[in-house]
Amino acid sequence: MSNPIVQISNFSLKYGNKTVLTDLDWTISEGENWLLTGASGSGKTALLKAIAGLEKSTDDIVVVFNKAGVAKPVCQYIAQWYQFKNVEGIANFYYQQRYNVQQVKDTFTVNAELVHYGKEHNLSITKVEPILNALGFAALRNAQLIELSSGEHKKLQLVKALWLKPQLLLLDQPYTGLDSQSRQNLNNLLDELTNDGIQIILVSNEAEIPACINRFGEIVNGQLIEHFTFCTRSTIVIEERAIPEFLHEAPPSSSATLIKMVDININYGEKQVLKNVSWEIKAGEKWLLQGHNGSGKSTLLSLINGDHPQAYANEIYLFGNKRGSGESIWDIKQHIGLISPELHWYFDFNATVWQSIASGFFDSIGLYKEIGWHKRSQVDELIEYFGLMANKNDLLSQLPLGKQRLVLLARTVIKNPELLVLDEPCQGLDAHQTLQFNTLIDGLCNTNRTLIYVSHNDDQLPKNLSHQLLLSKGEVIQNLIYKQKKELESVI
Repeated sequence: MSNPIVQISNFSLKYGNKTVLTDLDWTISEGENWLLTGASGSGKTALLKAIAGLEKSTDDIVVVFNKAGVAKPVCQYIAQWYQFKNVEGIANFYYQQRYNVQQVKDTFTVNAELVHYGKEHNLSITKVEPILNALGFAALRNAQLIELSSGEHKKLQLVKALWLKPQLLLLDQPYTGLDSQSRQNLNNLLDELTNDGIQIILVSNEAEIPACINRFGEIVNGQLIEHFTFCTRSTIVIEERAIPEFLHEAPPSSSATLIKMVDININYGEKQVLKNVSWEIKAGEKWLLQGHNGSGKSTLLSLINGDHPQAYANEIYLFGNKRGSGESIWDIKQHIGLISPELHWYFDFNATVWQSIASGFFDSIGLYKEIGWHKRSQVDELIEYFGLMANKNDLLSQLPLGKQRLVLLARTVIKNPELLVLDEPCQGLDAHQTLQFNTLIDGLCNTNRTLIYVSHNDDQLPKNLSHQLLLSKGEVIQNLIYKQKKELESVI
């Protein structure tokens, strides 16, 4: 019989007044690699952190390492988010900072970060090269950390973990923000690692998993239930909920053409991020924006949102006005409902759920104004629609990431904007929450509302997309009516 490397007995965990895990038992033996699933907020992240020793000290969890093994006798937890710091060791960044060329030098380069990490853990820098190449990250060695997209930050996080080769590797949603090729390459790397005696516990909502996974567990009502095969729920039923009345009709479009970009070029020194990009979005169109990690999607959206200072050096028309004709950033934002990984990173986590949603009326990172009865009732309607009534007065920091994202999605639509910009909106959501949200988007977009939707996952898209823009290395390589794209794929 194999020796247990993790033994959990009668483990319970509370967050505030909420019991997350109750008398949980779990044994992980040598050679076992687990996929751990469960609804958002079921306790998956809490359990991984407890195993890694990042929660309160407990005698209920025992981890035993093989001191004679090839891999390092440590347990490494890779969080859903990557928190980087500036050169002074501070992580206090603001939302638009990555687009400000005067301030990107405030952080380390990727190469400097890797050198520091290698020295800290006594790792050979030559051993990281194959990992960088496999994840398509080698070309970013000279990039500043603050310049990286959310998907590129995830890759850096994974590069470090795979380079370290810990005996027990705990991966919390590692595919978040990764394009399809990167997800496949990661699975190949994980398979190689387990051949060296490394064991993994993987928390993921993805259907594609590495071949090395040989055990399957699900957290239900605070307990771990083992399955003997990989279970995917083919049918998800969501509760029928009427879209709040105030969202039934989109506001009148400010212009027949909401967005027009002509030969856009964005550079950071010698690095060109966007090259000769032209894009026109007419009122009522629903666009899917796609491209590999680092292809320029976030930068392109920042020009629309009013967040990028280089917009003034390019020919851009937003909501009927040429950029730089006297409009403020707030004049632009009043037309837009936005969600993005970066907005989530930099949001005020000391705000309550109610305050966070209400802040969408003012496009602020937190609520700093009183609002009247009419708007307050609209906030309450959305909280009810998203099933967040029990969390209404909770701080954002007290919620699991999936529920945090639902709160920010509610914030995105609260002012009933004419343009929705949804950049990876379903990151961190479970399958049920994803379907619920996309059902809402389909309902909202039955009107003349305009949509830009970014996603790497073709199985997590709303149904009403009409056009697609595909970027590669900062250039447009495909601009199609979306239905034509689907017809081409069916022929191929």
